Amino acid sequence: MQTKSVSKPMLAIFDTFKTRRNKFTGEAKRQRGIIAHLAMESNPELRTRTAIAHAIAQKHGILWQNIYSGIFRDLDEVLIPLFVVKEGGRLPLRRGPKALQQEGVPYYELTNAGLLVASTLEELDGARIKILERYLDTLSATDPNQKLLRDGIQLLLKFAPSFVFKIINEYISSYTQGVIADMVPMDVKKLQSIVGKVIGVEKELIEAFMSMSDNEQNMISRFIKTVS
Repeated sequence: MQTKSVSKPMLAIFDTFKTRRNKFTGEAKRQRGIIAHLAMESNPELRTRTAIAHAIAQKHGILWQNIYSGIFRDLDEVLIPLFVVKEGGRLPLRRGPKALQQEGVPYYELTNAGLLVASTLEELDGARIKILERYLDTLSATDPNQKLLRDGIQLLLKFAPSFVFKIINEYISSYTQGVIADMVPMDVKKLQSIVGKVIGVEKELIEAFMSMSDNEQNMISRFIKTVS
């Protein structure tokens, strides 16, 4: 007797409508909202399913009851199985059935993978750098490849954050498309296989710039400043 294979849930944070590529689907909005909320909210009482639904509903001007089931499904069927979100603990219930009071209400937090995903969300704006740095702090300081990755990205974040987020976005996008099986740990080999072609232009410019004379570098710098 053959058993049915269970398909892996897919992260939908980049999903857009086929006819409107610049508009996120409802599922994408919910998942982005959950991840963004957990990235910014430190109070456990505001990280329960109900609290998350309230926060997202208020942001979009809708009733929280209308999205609660979607929030529940996104957490239990997608974000938790993909290890983007995990249960952070349980809060005691003061009312309701005794069994539920003893069990408590779960609240949630981002995993290391969740931090990496959160850093791709444009709506988090300036907080993205701090969020990505929190992920980088989880990388091994003794593994040479992990250290190179961490130190390189941290340095680039100081001078070229947009370039860093271009790389991270491409990495997470590749994960959502099933190109890589596991998001974390992020390593040099995974990045190389995914973003090598994407940053080809930047690589060519850097290599060329380094081989130029001082006068040529100054001229190129002035040119880029003029046209950008």
